[in-house]
Amino acid sequence: MFRLQELVDRLGGELHGDGTIAVSRVATLEKAGEGELAFLANRKYLSQVKSCAASALIVAPDVRDQLADRALILTPDPYLYFARVAQLFSPPPTVQPGVHRLAAVACAVPASVQIGPGASVEEGVVLGEEVVIGPNCHVGRGTRIGRGTRLAANVTIYHDCVIGDDCIFHSGVVIGADGFGFAREKSGAWVKIPQTGRVLIGNDVEIGANTTIDRGALDDTVIGDGVKLDNLIQIAHNVRIGDHTIMAGCAGVAGSAQIGARCMIGGQAGISGHLSIADDVVVSAWTLVAKSIPKPGVYTSNLPLQSHADWVRNFAHLRHLDALAKRVRQLEQDNDGPQDRTPG
Repeated sequence: MFRLQELVDRLGGELHGDGTIAVSRVATLEKAGEGELAFLANRKYLSQVKSCAASALIVAPDVRDQLADRALILTPDPYLYFARVAQLFSPPPTVQPGVHRLAAVACAVPASVQIGPGASVEEGVVLGEEVVIGPNCHVGRGTRIGRGTRLAANVTIYHDCVIGDDCIFHSGVVIGADGFGFAREKSGAWVKIPQTGRVLIGNDVEIGANTTIDRGALDDTVIGDGVKLDNLIQIAHNVRIGDHTIMAGCAGVAGSAQIGARCMIGGQAGISGHLSIADDVVVSAWTLVAKSIPKPGVYTSNLPLQSHADWVRNFAHLRHLDALAKRVRQLEQDNDGPQDRTPG
């Protein structure tokens, strides 16, 4: 539980009203009650504030006068402030140092590290202070894991990978599996290409459940600092993702693609291999990126939702686009032909 003045002292912002009010959690405008802190991130929900029972609100300064009778924390970005407050109210579980008796560990373990039951850690692994390795995780030989990184249950990290500080890997994450590399014989049979690169992951990276990042074929697969990957994402071999890029669930990135810093990739977007995406690019959900994007901006290739009847009608027109284009070209050529200049 924190008093409002304590929150402002820790996180900044401007206090309006009684700073001694105590709050124990954050909640939505609709469901917040006594002892709870709500936030208003979008002015279109301002009408809901009148019926909100929260003890205090996080709001932007431009709505102060309309809410003068409420206890407020004023900040330019209420949603970001809410995130900071939520972290205070819900800290990660305290590390419980020690190696469980059912874990198999073949490397040195700092006294501050926690290793759960069923985990296996191979020889040559280097663990930073306060690392947490959850139940049934596997860490392959020669891998390095930085200080404060946490692996939830059933995470697999193959050999020789490098993981930075303060990362979070959720259950089912697989780091460093072989990339999809094969050469084809004349008979049609496939010959496996050994994947001898690594996966290098920076600091403060969070990876969602069942997301996979393949090791490089020859060079390394590289994930920059502060990258956030949702659940069920596939990152292929030799991909490079710049710092602070975020990617939503079910997106896929093919081999050797390079994604810049601070990009936002929507859910189920597909990025083809061997292309590059500039910094500060936003790719909408369901978009197929089939060529490089050299400039920042928002890019979309998916069709908006419509009724089935409208879709059938529009697609019927789409099927005739080529014939229509030929007719337009013919009309343009006819109009550019010899003109009758006989005086009237």
